[in-house]
Amino acid sequence: MPVSRGDMPKIVTRSFGVDGSNTIEGATARGAYSRVDKALAMTPAAVTDEVKKSNLRGRGGAGFPTGLKWTFIPKGSSTVYLVINADESEPGTCKDREILFWDPHLLIEGILLASYALGCHHAYIYIRGEMMREHQVLARAVADAYAKGWLGRDRPCAGGTFKIDVTVHRGAGAYICGEETALLNSLEGQRGWPRLKPPFPAVKGVWGKPTIVNNVETIANLPAIIEHGGEWFAGLGTPRSGGTRILCVSGHVAKPGVYELPMGITLREVIYDVCGGIPGGRALKGVIPGGSSMPILDPSEIDVPMEFDALMTDARIKPVQVRPGVNFDLGGGKQLRTMAGSGGVIVMDETTDMARVCWRVMKFYAHESCGQCTPCREGTGWLERITRRLAAGEGRPGDVELCESIAAGIAGNTICPLGDAAAWPMLAFATKFRGELQSKIKEANGVAKVPAATVAG
Repeated sequence: MPVSRGDMPKIVTRSFGVDGSNTIEGATARGAYSRVDKALAMTPAAVTDEVKKSNLRGRGGAGFPTGLKWTFIPKGSSTVYLVINADESEPGTCKDREILFWDPHLLIEGILLASYALGCHHAYIYIRGEMMREHQVLARAVADAYAKGWLGRDRPCAGGTFKIDVTVHRGAGAYICGEETALLNSLEGQRGWPRLKPPFPAVKGVWGKPTIVNNVETIANLPAIIEHGGEWFAGLGTPRSGGTRILCVSGHVAKPGVYELPMGITLREVIYDVCGGIPGGRALKGVIPGGSSMPILDPSEIDVPMEFDALMTDARIKPVQVRPGVNFDLGGGKQLRTMAGSGGVIVMDETTDMARVCWRVMKFYAHESCGQCTPCREGTGWLERITRRLAAGEGRPGDVELCESIAAGIAGNTICPLGDAAAWPMLAFATKFRGELQSKIKEANGVAKVPAATVAG
C-alpha cells in the first residue's frame, strides 16, 4: 500500500485502496474536477506558468520539465493533440496502472487542465493492451465523464468556451511503443517504429500535427498544482524537481509495493526504512533504481537521493570508448552513472547471480528490439547470446570485454533509446560485477555446471 513519510502529503496516491474511488461518485466526493473551473478562469498561458513554477518533471523516465515541454508547441497552431503514454512496459515499473485503476478521474481531470493550457481539443490515452482490468475501469471513467459533461461539452473559460474529447486507444503489448514516436505511429495504425527526430512531436506528432506526449503520473499531478499553486508543489521537492515521486519497489525487500515518497529520499531509506530492509538479514548486492533499462548501483552507492539530477552525477562506471577520442557518457560532461528512470526500484541481495540477471536483462531487450536499427537489432541479440553462456558457466575468454565493445557500439547509435536501454546496463554489470562475470569464464575452462541450452528464462 502506498505511504507518505512524515507530513509529506499524498498527491497522486491518496485514493489508492479506497473503495469506490474509481467511480465518478467516489471521485467527485473526494474533489475530482473541482480544479477545472479554477483553471478555466485563468488564461492558458497562466496555467502553463503555474506548471513551470511547480518544477514538475516528466515521470515517464526522462525527467524533462513539463511546463517547458509544453512551450515547444509552435505559436498559432490551429490543431494540437495531447497523448497520454499509459503503455507502462518497463520491467520493475507498475505505478501508472495503479493510478488508472484507483483514480482514473484524477488523470481525466489532469487531461482537461493540460488540454486547456495547450489549446488541445482532442486527447488520446494510449494504454498497454495487457492492462485489461485498468482498461475496463478507464473506459467506464471516460464514459461517465462524458455523461456528466466534463468531456465533450462546451464549458465557459477565459475568453470564450472550451471543449475536450478523449479517446482511449489500446496498444498491442510492444515495449517499443512506450517510446513516444513509436507510440504515435502505433496510434495512427502504423508499425510501432520510432521516428527520426527532429522534427519532434511538439512540432510534428500524431497525424502530422503538434503533439505533446506526457506520462500518466505527470498529468495526474496537475490538479494539485492548480489547486495549491506551482510554488507549493515546487516546495515539496528538491530545488530542480518539484512534488513527490512514486516508486515501485520489488525484489528482495520485506515490504515490496508502490510508494509515494519525497523527491529527495535516499535509496538507502527506501530499502531499509520504507520497505523494511532485506529479508533474513542478508546483505544488499545491487539495486536498479529506475526500471531494468537503468544501470545497476552497488551497495556503496545507495546514499543518493531518488531525484533525477542526483542519479546522473558522480559516475563510477569507467569510461568506455565508443570510438577513438570519444567516451561513452550521458552528455554534458557527465559520465554515466544511472538515472531515476520510471521509478522501478529492483533490489537484489547477496544470493543473486548477477551473470544470470545480466543475461535476463539482455534477453528482454533483444526480444523487444523493433529491428529498425542495425546496431540494436544485431547488438542486442549478440549480447543475449554471450550473456546466456556466461550465465550457464560456459563463458569464453574475452567475453566480458566483447560485451563492453558491443554495448559501446550500440550506445548513441540508434534512433530511439532502446539500444541504450540494453547498452547502459551491460556496461554497468561489466564494470561493477566484472569479477563475477569473469568467474563464469573460469568455470567454463573446467566443467560447465549447467548446459547453456537448459538455462530457463
